[in-house]
Amino acid sequence: NTYGFIKKSQLINRGASKVAVSVLDGIQNVLPYGVGSYLQNNTSNLVDAYKRSELEPVSGLGIFALSAIIVDKAEPSEALKANIAWSMGLDKPNHLLSSLQLQKFREGFPVERETDIKAEKGAYFINAKVTLMAGEDKEWMLIADVNKNHSLIAELIYSIQHEKNLYGLVNDKIELGTQRLIELVASADGLQCTADPLRDSRHFANTMFNIMRGGVFDDNYTIEKWDFQKYLQNANTKIAGVFKERIDALPEVFGLDLLRKVAVESRDNDFERLCLEYLPLKFSRRHGDPSRPWNRFSINTKSEIDGSKILDYEGNWRDIFQNWEALAHAFPEFMESMICKFLNASTFDGYNPYRVTKDGFDWETIEPDDPWSYIGYWGDHQIIYLLKFLEFLEDYQPGTLQTYFNRDIFVYANVPYKIKRYEEILKNPKDTIDFDHDLDKEIRIHREELGADAALLCNRKDERIHANLIEKILATVLAKFSNFIPGGGIWMNTQRPEWNDANNALVGNGVSMVTLYYLRRFLIFFKELFANASAENIKVSDELAVFFEQVRETLENHRDKLSGSIGDSDRRVIMDGLGTAASAFRWQVYEQGFQGSKSAISLEELKNFVDIGLAFLDHSIALNKRSDDLYHAYNLMTVEDSGDISIAHLPEMLEGQVAVLSSAYLSSGQALALLDALKSSKLFRPDQFSYILYPAKELKGFLDRNSIPANSVSKSQLLKELVGGGNRAVIEKDRNGDYHFNGNLKNAADLKAALQELPEKYKDRLLSEERIVLQIFEEVFNHKAFTGRSGTFYGYEGLGSIYWHMVSKLQLAVQECCLKAIWGGEPADITGRLLEHYYEINEGIGVHKSPALYGAFPTDPYSHTPAGKGAQQPGMTGQVKEDILSRFGELGTFVKKGELHFDPCLLRKEEFLKVGKVFHFVNIDKEKQEHAIPEDCLGFTCCQIPVIYHIADKESVEIHLRDGKKIEIDGLRVDHETSAAIFDRTGRIARMDVNINEEHLK
Repeated sequence: NTYGFIKKSQLINRGASKVAVSVLDGIQNVLPYGVGSYLQNNTSNLVDAYKRSELEPVSGLGIFALSAIIVDKAEPSEALKANIAWSMGLDKPNHLLSSLQLQKFREGFPVERETDIKAEKGAYFINAKVTLMAGEDKEWMLIADVNKNHSLIAELIYSIQHEKNLYGLVNDKIELGTQRLIELVASADGLQCTADPLRDSRHFANTMFNIMRGGVFDDNYTIEKWDFQKYLQNANTKIAGVFKERIDALPEVFGLDLLRKVAVESRDNDFERLCLEYLPLKFSRRHGDPSRPWNRFSINTKSEIDGSKILDYEGNWRDIFQNWEALAHAFPEFMESMICKFLNASTFDGYNPYRVTKDGFDWETIEPDDPWSYIGYWGDHQIIYLLKFLEFLEDYQPGTLQTYFNRDIFVYANVPYKIKRYEEILKNPKDTIDFDHDLDKEIRIHREELGADAALLCNRKDERIHANLIEKILATVLAKFSNFIPGGGIWMNTQRPEWNDANNALVGNGVSMVTLYYLRRFLIFFKELFANASAENIKVSDELAVFFEQVRETLENHRDKLSGSIGDSDRRVIMDGLGTAASAFRWQVYEQGFQGSKSAISLEELKNFVDIGLAFLDHSIALNKRSDDLYHAYNLMTVEDSGDISIAHLPEMLEGQVAVLSSAYLSSGQALALLDALKSSKLFRPDQFSYILYPAKELKGFLDRNSIPANSVSKSQLLKELVGGGNRAVIEKDRNGDYHFNGNLKNAADLKAALQELPEKYKDRLLSEERIVLQIFEEVFNHKAFTGRSGTFYGYEGLGSIYWHMVSKLQLAVQECCLKAIWGGEPADITGRLLEHYYEINEGIGVHKSPALYGAFPTDPYSHTPAGKGAQQPGMTGQVKEDILSRFGELGTFVKKGELHFDPCLLRKEEFLKVGKVFHFVNIDKEKQEHAIPEDCLGFTCCQIPVIYHIADKESVEIHLRDGKKIEIDGLRVDHETSAAIFDRTGRIARMDVNINEEHLK
């Protein structure tokens, strides 16, 4: 943070004689301070007119500023900050502040110094003559920074002119920055030491990008009072006032355990909720793929006023929660907080709004001038991301979830969306949500006064609605079941797609088996949780209890249909029962609010609901198995003329295979059959030895598109009359005798509009033939099967492109299948072949690929690899989360019933060191440490404690304490008390030596 961006350059004379070189190096298109992305993207030519680039002649400092802040108001607006650039290392260089003279340099002509350039794009170039003897080198630096006021610039000019060791100081800051980055990555368990340095580097990069997306905790489980006070004030000014004295009495720095103790003692549900939600994260700076126009977020890491640190996070909830999943393995005590944050940002009708921030949540709004502006809810992430958190907490702290069954400390997000009534959704499933502008305005005004809690749902008396864990879970699960279409999946009718937002056209007619597969795993988890629960009854809101009973009754009344495939008419009946129940529930609350009374649902009723739900889900999964042993991912639903609901299948997709492998539905043998089929399918891309999202179809060339067969035209008297009459509003005939729709028609809606605007003489014919013409249009373009951007572009998630995040999801799902087979004692041939698939997928991801094949340095994760190109977009991928989880699965660190287990049954012997090596790591006190690891060993960290694997005859764990004592454990299971000390990051444990029998390894 001291000097900004630093570019080092070095020129080396590899020859045998002296050379003299004219060097020009620098940065083009340096923006002045105060130009945001909107201003630059929309009015860059106007911005150029305000630009002034100046050179401070003695120091060589380039100053890039606006002549005034760009506003259209008739008032002065001074631009009092600048961006700057300077250099070190070249003797008396010439300076350029624009690109105007670059061509002169290229042609061998001398360039003239630039000291004041107006109304041109800024640049900072240095030009100098460099003479090098044989073997000699010359190094120099270019330094650029932003947001500098006059005082800071004066200080920098003085340093450049008078600091004799400035070059050394800059290098020291570079080293310090490197060490701080290593500290951050180390805190999230990103350091490893094995015989495979490429894999170690890739794990470091994965961890770094994961914390860049989701953030990392500031200092273990330490909380600084100033930040908590600020957070509480921003969340709820009233609560902050009520508990001011209690918070003031806390130490300036205290632990998470004390905060939770204070929260419970308060006996105030809202204060406890806010304490539970608090997450002291920092470094969060990449909150959604920046190639998406709708991803716009703030990056707050330090104060622009005094440079003090800021603890902050915000992001697309579909991104940030998945990154927290990997982070939680290094900071497991924060998992409860992550779950609370997730649940309290969900609505009563079962969905999560778009953005999550430290100060609450936010939603998309309608912006008429922005073509990317849209509203809606995503579905599949909700189920699987929440489930992963719940599974994690139950493994680490068994029984904790049960303590929330009847505690009303959760709330509902009050998002100003209103999902339409079921009948309206059925008529137009692509337009299903109304934006309540008045409610949006009301919430935002109230939030200015109260804080983030103003966006929470209240009743008619303005009392906040509280709910327990089970009510929150039911709200989400019932929302999914209310959109369940038997044999098809979960109806995608909330205006947003799922994981692959390039499949955006599936919204409306799309039906997701992907969500259904994950919903099955969700119900399996709660089936096991309820089996061990002690509560006899759970109290939920009356309105939700009625909704629950109606959904249960609909499923129960049609249980007999599960004996065979469900027909289109029965499918409609079931769908109506589920959809109308949800609609009645939603609109009762939209119009009247929650009344505040509760009804008891017995544990037995919940168990029965899970059982009947699983029966219907399993029935649909069985129907969605393809003849080639793959499974359908997405289907299309159609409301037939009779009112029945039919289902049609889309081509195979990788996403569906990953989801069904994760669903806990397949046996080990079935999982193997699927993976064998996948390897032989159109989804396998041999050049990268990996998998694409869907088959790479060849789109028609331009001249082959929009050709209407003559026999189709002959079916419509209207089309023939239009052609004969020379009316080209809908159809035209070219000189070759071929027919085409008007080039202005983009879709059926445009065609309908064009038909309605035809002259009066065609009206009678139109009444009888409109459907025929629309059908011909559909036959030509097949828009029914249009999935969205995914089927029309060639990068990102497009045609022929590998999207690495889904490949890593596949790797993690296959790892789960391998572990299930090993732990379940499956035959060696099945287990062995599953492992072969796992290792092949792992290698396909590419850490050992050559840069030529990978298209980049393979130690960095990349977003996607289009057909015929190398990897694109470094680090911009959720892949890093799955790769981190897979890596620790390979290393064999598992937690069961609150105890740490070491079971490296997937780890290969080749990863153990052939020659001893020093493992450099950072302890929880941020101290650099090192440990000499002998051959036949490897090292990594668990909750920032170094773990050294040794190959030995007898399996055991040696826990080395900071006070010099040692705990010896027979076997590879660490007891509950010691495991808790590891997870709590107490600092009591210095190192763990784990002795593993070679037979345990692969």
